[in-house]
Amino acid sequence: MKSIAIALFLFATVSVNAQIKTPRLSPNAEIEQKVGLTKVKITYSRPSKRERVIFGDVVPFNEVWRTGANENTIVKFSNAVIFGSDTLAKGEYSLYTLPNTEGWKVYFYKTTNNWGNPQEWKEDLIVLEVEANLTALNDEVETFTISIDNITTKSAVLSFSWDKTKASVAFTVPTGKIVEAAIKKVMAGPSANDYFNSADYLFSEKKELKKALGWVSKAIEMRGQEAFWMMSLKAKIQAELKDYSGAIESAKLAITAAETAGYDNYAEENKTAIEKWSKLK
Repeated sequence: MKSIAIALFLFATVSVNAQIKTPRLSPNAEIEQKVGLTKVKITYSRPSKRERVIFGDVVPFNEVWRTGANENTIVKFSNAVIFGSDTLAKGEYSLYTLPNTEGWKVYFYKTTNNWGNPQEWKEDLIVLEVEANLTALNDEVETFTISIDNITTKSAVLSFSWDKTKASVAFTVPTGKIVEAAIKKVMAGPSANDYFNSADYLFSEKKELKKALGWVSKAIEMRGQEAFWMMSLKAKIQAELKDYSGAIESAKLAITAAETAGYDNYAEENKTAIEKWSKLK
């Protein structure tokens, strides 16, 4: 009897703690699409028609819709995108819609932590409102679908399809500006940090120190003498080349810049180095 009682207790405990997983009627979905050099990511839930009347019933007209089911739909852009003449800054937004028989409104909403619609809809949280065009579909779309269509290197169409309705809104991405900025940066040559990092590498390897000195000097020329960490590296390279007088002068400049910036540890490090190098002159 005691064994049976223990078995029943364990069975009851397991039954209480066990979690039965069942599939959602509106499963989660995630799409990622590169448009030019801009990544678009959309996370949403996909309800199915299931022989219901969708628009005007399941999804009422002239009421804000979460544009899916369950949690609110979220869209994220890696760069600013343009809808018509309006620019939407890069970032993450909730995506709501207002279906109508003649056209839809698409809202990019600032808060993204709602379950469905916000408890209180606030107009000042609408970052951008866009008009979407409607298309009547010949074939029925059973499961609600968000897609990014008609992709080129600088544009695409954001589409919402369900039942026999498709709402679409076109947008462009700043591919040209991104490429031109990259070309300009590359053609302008290495940055101050590129020169500094290269010099630091050569110094750490104790090779081609004259080249390293030229590179760190170029970095300081571009960045300015307030870059105390660059000036400190220059002093160390000069000392390694046995130019102790030059190293001391560079270290003094590094101390002044470091103290001005509030980095006392750099200042103290260079003061200690000056003491050492002064004895080697």
